[in-house]
Amino acid sequence: CSFTPSPKGFPKLKNDTFLRAARGEETEHTPVWCMRQAGRYLPEFRETRAAQDFFATCRSPKLCCELTLQPLRRFPLDAAIIFSDILVVPQALGMEVVMVPGKGPTFTEPLKEVEDLLKLRQKVDVTAELGYVFQAITLTRHSLEGRVPLIGFSGAPWTLMSYMIEGGGSTTMAKAKSWLYRHPEASHQLLRLLANVITDYLVGQVAAGAQALQLFESHAGHLGPEQFQDFALPYIRDIAQAVKSKLKEEALPLVPMIIFAKDAHYALRDLAHAGYEVVGLDWTIRPQEARAQTGKDVTLQGNLDPCALYAPKEKIGELVKKMLEDFGTQRYIANLGHGLYPDMSPEHVGAFVEAVHSHSRHINKH
Repeated sequence: CSFTPSPKGFPKLKNDTFLRAARGEETEHTPVWCMRQAGRYLPEFRETRAAQDFFATCRSPKLCCELTLQPLRRFPLDAAIIFSDILVVPQALGMEVVMVPGKGPTFTEPLKEVEDLLKLRQKVDVTAELGYVFQAITLTRHSLEGRVPLIGFSGAPWTLMSYMIEGGGSTTMAKAKSWLYRHPEASHQLLRLLANVITDYLVGQVAAGAQALQLFESHAGHLGPEQFQDFALPYIRDIAQAVKSKLKEEALPLVPMIIFAKDAHYALRDLAHAGYEVVGLDWTIRPQEARAQTGKDVTLQGNLDPCALYAPKEKIGELVKKMLEDFGTQRYIANLGHGLYPDMSPEHVGAFVEAVHSHSRHINKH
């Protein structure tokens, strides 16, 4: 991960199982990757990250490349996801975010009043503000040597808005939700601004070498169906449409897009028709139910409870086998229903990946 490569002449892709599944083509085995697969559960990750401020790490293409590749050296995963953070977008809008040990990401000056929107950059040059992510993607794509596809990502507008107003994590999102009720117009103004920046950011990631994109609506579960309809879904739809038309305009590859709206089972039907090839699922929905609601035209991704990885390895194998039987092995990408936790055993992550490959091959044969 040490040279300055160009986003051209990438190595030939050797394992395209993940991309085929995302597009709904047949696969010999079910592809698998894990949200937060580059993470603190790996001792080598903790070692690489130890000396660095979190966001300084995000701004170092070399470190992002190294962290992205670490899980692939250990496990036969079918995709890599670039190491970065969803809060780089609010930073690009001019907000300051610091990582506070024991507390997590914290905004030094969250948005309190509608007038605070004026402090945000209204026009963002994503190459100037987020070029370090693009460089990390290009470098990593070369360094992967075609082993597996590279996924780029962004947070979705509502999730980013909630952080920008709460100033960090929150169990209720009461401050952010109060904006939706008290200041609907200003809320839409902020969400629209975010959607525009996210669109340019995702297109830039593809130009830099990302082969698939995931949009994280991690805080969907804090909204009810009506608020989701008003303040989340329209922007999720717009982003898919705008990204695709810009990719076409700029003669860039039309990469598969994944929407992961955590805890939004009430919106699965809508999400299946929102313009994404793949719908990601958390662990709180039954696979058969998700299939019934999303129909035949999208691929599903998910949804093992991350805490299942605390179980003994044999048990992990049984749970994976059941999950594959419930989803079916085709039009399906195996994953967890959320990210890996820092205290998980790498051996158990390995057992999960191995079980997906062996059981799906077995099911496909018989």
